[in-house]
Amino acid sequence: MVTPQRVLVTGATGYIGGRLVPRLLARGYQVRVLVRSPGKLAAVPWHDDVDIVAGDLADEDDARRACADVRTVFYLVHSMASGTDFEERELAMARTVASAAAAAGVRRIIYLGGLHPENVELSRHMRSRAAVGRALLEGEVPAAVFQAGVVIGSGSASFEMIRHLSENLPVMPAPSWVRRTVEPIAIRDVLHYLERAPELPAGLNRTFDIGSRERLTYAGLMYGYAREAGLAQRLIYALPIPAPALAGWWVALTTPIPHAMAVPLVQSLQHDAVSAEHDIDDYIPQPDGGLTGYRRAVKLALGKMASGEVETSWTNASNAPPSDPLPSDPDWAGRTVFVDNRERGSEVAAEDVWRVIQGIGGTNGWYSWPAAWAIRGVLDKLVGGAGLTRGRRHAGRLGVGDAVDWWRVEAIEEGPERRLLRLHAEMKVPGQAWLELSVAPKDGGSVYRQRAIYFPTGLSGKLYWWLVLPFHGLIFPSMARNIIHRAAALGATDDAAANIR
Repeated sequence: MVTPQRVLVTGATGYIGGRLVPRLLARGYQVRVLVRSPGKLAAVPWHDDVDIVAGDLADEDDARRACADVRTVFYLVHSMASGTDFEERELAMARTVASAAAAAGVRRIIYLGGLHPENVELSRHMRSRAAVGRALLEGEVPAAVFQAGVVIGSGSASFEMIRHLSENLPVMPAPSWVRRTVEPIAIRDVLHYLERAPELPAGLNRTFDIGSRERLTYAGLMYGYAREAGLAQRLIYALPIPAPALAGWWVALTTPIPHAMAVPLVQSLQHDAVSAEHDIDDYIPQPDGGLTGYRRAVKLALGKMASGEVETSWTNASNAPPSDPLPSDPDWAGRTVFVDNRERGSEVAAEDVWRVIQGIGGTNGWYSWPAAWAIRGVLDKLVGGAGLTRGRRHAGRLGVGDAVDWWRVEAIEEGPERRLLRLHAEMKVPGQAWLELSVAPKDGGSVYRQRAIYFPTGLSGKLYWWLVLPFHGLIFPSMARNIIHRAAALGATDDAAANIR
């Protein structure tokens, strides 16, 4: 009996890596993943089928430990970080992994970079991706460096940018880069190439351009999206200026993409991104039925969103260090902490209240003063925060690590005595904030509890709390009341449907 090959996937909590892992498992590979925070994988369906190693790619010992007994390494890491030493850190991490792979006897490294023209001044992030690809090719382990343009799929940052720009701006004055030519590629085709890359001939060490073979302008991408989404014809006027900085703010304020991520995305759009060769066809056959066209990729993505089947999202693809969890109550001693507690008993079943809690945020909103939440979201975007438009990956269920507007799911408890959702704020505030929503059954009904917790940083943190306190006095009571009302309505609807049957 042949022992299945073991492969290592880095970036398994990211958009591409999170979708690649189950496909590798389906092809019979033994999969190991290296993550800094294993808790981010607690809710993925393949959690028990992989070997999870906790560690940091920048640490040589962690990288060597993860590469032990591995045949192929998938290097799927690239952050949208900033800082003067960003490129140096990215390059150093790639070299650390390449060195660890060589020491462990790895046969191949597979990397996904970006399509870019030669002999032009690239943006910092595109330049960093190109440098990482070159470093891997120059290492001791043969590398297959795939270069892709705009990836179209439910939950991808590029698709979300196109979607929100198209839906929110029927008339759009746009920078000159909307006339640049791009070769989009469906996420399913990216995965098709990646999952078959371990089967490439031994010793092959080169780049491969991958794309749909369909060349469109960025304006054409938005026109195509509008048609597939059933929107009216969009009017896009290209202005004779590139304006990447201004366009970064424009994208940040009109889409869920935060400013820190929008700027490098926009900067990467300043040049054409098309394939210079199609040599991959000589090694990996195209999918049955051929490569996916752009309009079909959009249709598939919209279908996944409508059915709640979005596997991964750009909102969860962060390789930033995990935030500190909420300290337990005894650890609050000696620390300044502000708490807003609410409790409401009702005859509504705990199961119905929990359904509302699980569905909070996104299109359902926050059940109180939507205009106030919207204004706070815009203000957060203006100072570089996440804003309130990231939405959520699934309409009715959540997992640890999921983004919910400007919150991140830190904990979910579903026991017979209590069900609890804890959210950690990712808005820009001078401190750390959490929101806990829980429900427990009681006397045939339930008790709903709501707790907002804030640990201020310095005097500015305390001033911030006192400034927003009057708004909390309006928002939090109505949130508790409306959640119970919504749960009661859900229960009544279910009862009516059962009586009809």
